[in-house]
Amino acid sequence: MAKYNIKVCMGSSCFARGNFENLNFLEEYIKENNLDADIELTGGLCQEKCASGPNIYINDELYSEVNQDRLKEVLDGLMIK
Repeated sequence: MAKYNIKVCMGSSCFARGNFENLNFLEEYIKENNLDADIELTGGLCQEKCASGPNIYINDELYSEVNQDRLKEVLDGLMIK
């Protein structure tokens, strides 16, 4: 079982506001750091939190207004390396 579950909101607002790029970043981060066994990356439906998007959940904790720099900071902070 994966240590971390990362769910990327795939709703049209979050996706258009940056989650397309965030998804690409996450896939590359996982690959570069050999974290396939530790991270389950999934897409999720709109959670009606569009105004604060793009939104990503890590182990059910909501991260809003996420960009690639913030994602890297959060992932590194979780000691996912």
